Amino acid sequence: MSDAEPFTFNGGRVEPGDTQHLRYTITETYLGDPVRMPVTIINGVEPGPTVFLSAAGHGDELNGVEVVREVSDEWDHDDLCGTLVCLPVLNVPGFIAQQRYLPIYDRDLNRSFPGDPDSTSAKRMADSIFRNFIEPCDLGIDFHTSTRGRTNMLHVRADMEASAVARVANAFASNVIIAGEGPSGTLRREATDAGVPTITVEMGEAHRFQREFIDRALAGTKSVLAEFGVKPTATVGWPGWRTVVDGTADKTWIRADAGGIVEMHANRGDVVGDGERIATISNPFKTDATAIEAPFAGLLVGSLENPVVYPGNPLCHLVELSERTRRVIESHRG
Repeated sequence: MSDAEPFTFNGGRVEPGDTQHLRYTITETYLGDPVRMPVTIINGVEPGPTVFLSAAGHGDELNGVEVVREVSDEWDHDDLCGTLVCLPVLNVPGFIAQQRYLPIYDRDLNRSFPGDPDSTSAKRMADSIFRNFIEPCDLGIDFHTSTRGRTNMLHVRADMEASAVARVANAFASNVIIAGEGPSGTLRREATDAGVPTITVEMGEAHRFQREFIDRALAGTKSVLAEFGVKPTATVGWPGWRTVVDGTADKTWIRADAGGIVEMHANRGDVVGDGERIATISNPFKTDATAIEAPFAGLLVGSLENPVVYPGNPLCHLVELSERTRRVIESHRG
């Protein structure tokens, strides 16, 4: 006889063996109409951990939306042990407006957790989401992309000093993990502090679906579910090589020293040497050019997509690699 339990939230209950698609009210418009967040809860017949998958905390970050939708609506869940709480669009107002922040006073939902029912509109929304669909879980994965005009290689951000979080991060099987607890108010930090070990997955760019990232994130998600016994028929993955970028490693956003038009000589995921030219900034006539060089040997985790810059605009995100890690990466890339 199964020991699986129902999943409950304010106003609802999902029994073992059931799946519910619902639109949960998280705020109201200026006209008093409800703003509803899509939620899918899949409760397996067999007991196991409760896992949340969330995306679009920033409303223009779309790759994770498709990851969560495919997990909830295309995967076979007959073997599910535990519960999946699928939240494909957290920031509904931002998603509708196709902008990063909440249109209401331009607030960042992903700096508003765990929320406050008596505070700003953003914190009230965050409180409703957090209490009902995050705190009841045992672990979580929060999907993001880079902001507009930039792109990220797929990587995990996680508090690797917390063993429970490190287990989730390692199981996701990405090549790169950037270690750190994350800024105050972010979903992953506040969920982890509340006893729900959570990682952030960064991948690609805003305003689009990128199939290569979606497929890799689906594989990473299945690997996590295998690690925790939620999908017992799946296997835990290994990416071939991995580097964990901790507080002892150099990491920096390299910024433009001049305004102009950028030609990138290296892309996200490339390994560059100390002093290697990674970009050139020139004026419209190409009569004046500024070379941008790598300040240390490393891996380009993120890079520019929009090729025009003011002085001080970010060009790429470089993280330090050990010589051994560089050799391993190069051997895997042939």
